[in-house]
Order: sequence, then C-alpha cells, then structure tokens
Amino acid sequence: MKEKIKNLDRGILLMLLASLSFGVMGGFAKLLTQQLPALEVTFFRNVFGVVLIGAAIWKVPLKQDGGKPLLLLFRGTMGFLALLAYFYIMGKIPLGEAITYNKTSPLFVAFFAWIFLREKLHWSAVIALALGFAGIIMIAQPEGGVFNKYDILGLFSGVGAALAYTSIRELRKYYDTRAIVMSFMLVGTLGPLLFMAIGSVVTVSEEWDWIIAPFVMPGGVQWLFIIAVGISATLSQLLMTKAYELTKAGIVGTISYTNILFGMIIGIALGDPIPGFWTILGIILVIISGLIVALVKEKP
Repeated sequence: MKEKIKNLDRGILLMLLASLSFGVMGGFAKLLTQQLPALEVTFFRNVFGVVLIGAAIWKVPLKQDGGKPLLLLFRGTMGFLALLAYFYIMGKIPLGEAITYNKTSPLFVAFFAWIFLREKLHWSAVIALALGFAGIIMIAQPEGGVFNKYDILGLFSGVGAALAYTSIRELRKYYDTRAIVMSFMLVGTLGPLLFMAIGSVVTVSEEWDWIIAPFVMPGGVQWLFIIAVGISATLSQLLMTKAYELTKAGIVGTISYTNILFGMIIGIALGDPIPGFWTILGIILVIISGLIVALVKEKP
C-alpha cells in the first residue's frame, strides 16, 4: 500500500515536471516562431528525435512484423502536420490558447476510435465533445460565425494529433514503438526540407505561409533557443513516459492539463495579453471535457 502511494506521488510529481517542461518548450518555440518560420522550427525539433531514436535502434535492432507501410506513413504525416500547425500558431496567438487547442486531441481520439476502430463511444465522451467544442468557440470567438486562420490551424493541431494517436493503436500490432515514433520524426524532418526547398523558389500567399517558407539561417541566441526546444521537448517526453509507468493513466492524464496553466503563465511573461472571461471559461470547458475522457478510461 505504501509502495502504491509512493509511486502515485512520484507519478504526479513527474507529470507536473513534464507539463512544466512542455510549457518551457512552448515558450522557446514561441520566441523562435516569431523570428523563424514554424517549418524550420519543426525541422530542428524533429532532428533531435531522429538522432535519439536512431541511436536506440542502432543499439537494439527493431523486432516487428511490419506490413502496414501506408498507415505508418499516415501516422508520420499527420503527426508532422499537427506539430507544424501547433508551432505556427504559437507565434500568432497566446501560448495558453495554443496549448489548449492542442489538448483537444483526446476528445477527437475517442471520436476517431469510434469511427475507424469500432470502439464503443461512451455517452460521457459525447458530452465531453460537446463541452470541448463549446470551449473552442468561446476561445476562438469567431466573427460572423467564421473561424480565422489561426483558430482553424489550432483546431487542426488537435485533430491531426488525434488521427496520429488513433493510428498508433493499430500500428502497435505490427511495429516496434521506436519505428512508429521514427516515422513521425523522419516525416517531420524530410517534410520541412522539401517545403523549405519549395519556399526558396516560390512565394506563396498568406494562407499557405504556415507550410511553405524559405529557410532562414539562425543566428546568435536563436541557436540556443533551438537547442532549448529540443532538450525541453525530449525531457518532457521522458518525464511523461515515466509518469505513466508509475501511475494510472487517468490520473496522469488529468495532471497533464496543468501544462495549459504553465503555458499561460509563461506566455504572459513573454508578453501575451491576460485572457478575458470568455477565453478563460472556454479553456476551463476544454479541460473539463478532457478530464471526462481521461477518467472514464480508468473505469472497467
């Protein structure tokens, strides 16, 4: 009993640290995407992952059956596009709001698992989706009922991540976890190289500048920010993974929503405006909806 309580305490602490590290990564990414194309920041973020995962595969070769290359490519592509959209909006809207959009992914995972994997959609998940969408509307506050570019990309960062996570449930049957992660990292490295090459010879309209942009050579403190993004993102993943090992997923998933609070505080420190009443209410609704999904998963 004491051991369970000890693991619970450690798991909560590690998830809090992971959320803080995630918020710190968001802060550095926000600073970078105000100076460099989000496409470029995404490239550097994933290069770190390719090196780390590649070293792990080199040390211990993959053991898997394979057989689903298109699904693996789909996972990598959706993960890359979702991350790119996420980094892009960080430089355009308050950090707390950007993180909130990204944290809608658990809601869409439940929905997509129902559609594609024929998993049961609990009635509470339907309520959670309704609450989450209401929260999104309060955050976006669309003029004339129309979402702007940043809100659409913010929502896509959650939807795209959800599609990637849903595909993982099927891919686990065929591939080593490292191969699944590497699919995301590789697409997230090669994709930006391709789109930056296009951006160097083609000028696109404002609607497409989030995905096509020329390479801009970083300089001075920007290199430190790039390294900080890579280190904080990796640290966040390691802490989160360990937290899930020690504590029930529902509890850890609940604590993970503190990264919205950390992100909001860091964002305000970097110059973001203090959110208004409706924005705060919308964020609270998104958090509640996510908690409903996380806690229902823990029920037998």
